Amino acid sequence: MISAAAAVPCPACGEPVIPGDNFCEACRAPLPAATATAAPAAAAATEPAAPVPPPAGAVQACPHCPGAAISPDGYCESCGRRVPSARDHAETDLGRLAGVTDRGLRHYRNEDAMAVAAVDTAAGPAWVAVVCDGVSSSDRADEASQAATDAAMAVLVPAARAGEDAAEASARAVQAAQAAVAGLSIAPGGSSDAPSATFVSAVVTSDKVTVCWLGDSRAYWLDSGPEPAARQLTADDSVVAELISAGVLSAAEAAASPQAHVVTGWLGAEISNAPPHQMSFAPAGPGAVLLCSDGLWNYLSDASEIARRAATQPPATPIDTARSLVNFALGAGGEDNITVVVASFPPAEAQPAAKPAPTPAESIVRSPDD
Repeated sequence: MISAAAAVPCPACGEPVIPGDNFCEACRAPLPAATATAAPAAAAATEPAAPVPPPAGAVQACPHCPGAAISPDGYCESCGRRVPSARDHAETDLGRLAGVTDRGLRHYRNEDAMAVAAVDTAAGPAWVAVVCDGVSSSDRADEASQAATDAAMAVLVPAARAGEDAAEASARAVQAAQAAVAGLSIAPGGSSDAPSATFVSAVVTSDKVTVCWLGDSRAYWLDSGPEPAARQLTADDSVVAELISAGVLSAAEAAASPQAHVVTGWLGAEISNAPPHQMSFAPAGPGAVLLCSDGLWNYLSDASEIARRAATQPPATPIDTARSLVNFALGAGGEDNITVVVASFPPAEAQPAAKPAPTPAESIVRSPDD
């Protein structure tokens, strides 16, 4: 238990929280600066920005019992309390590119990973983003997603900076992510399944969006027109997707199926037969690319629902949209880890056209406020 002298009440639910915590363990509400430690400084807009977990194998310290051992699942073996992790909740805000990832309400660790980068190129700014979801039934799923994300970004960022073809770079990024995950061994006492993860990436330039994926992490296009509109850019590698395609299940039946999240494509040593997929398109106008793990689309499986939810706070910035969608998933149950990345298109904001100089007649009829 937390001592009365050390605890302070959560402003959202009233449960005791420990000074220095960023989020309430009971209700997951962010804690004010007086209770929480200061957030890390925003990442530089020209470099990859991602939640940085402790190195693999690093020994965590219990904040309540100095020197006590921490179990592999993140609990102090002395007092039994869960040790907070930097991956429980992380946000990256680069202005027109942002992402939020959260552990959710039912999992003891976050097995999602994300990374985003704003890259300067000869043709102007470009966005690079990766979201990976560790397969929970496999061993070291959290390390698998982080290894895949890091390896993919190490390929995509320099390729974008050099102006290389986004489709070719995406293919190399998947290969690098596959090698990184396959290189993780099964931990002693772990499950019999080798570490594995799903994958989705996006490269957004001034004239094109390139998406690459394997598994059931998704990408959507959100149109910025007057009516909320969206379309799913990816097709899941999953058992139910195959059953829907074959006409065996309807979309509604698939959502309720116990096989809803059994993937048929993944990264890892026990590699699936599904090859990575790619698609590119040139948007007709402004909008945004949204990447997410199944922790979001568990509750918003239809693209139109995501568009409606994304438009609930106009004019919403990417970080507003990502936070709003993550909070919606938490409020709907938070059964899984949740990650949302939003990248505006085009990467550079259009500058307003210069007004022509008024004629004398125009000057007479305009008000002084025009």
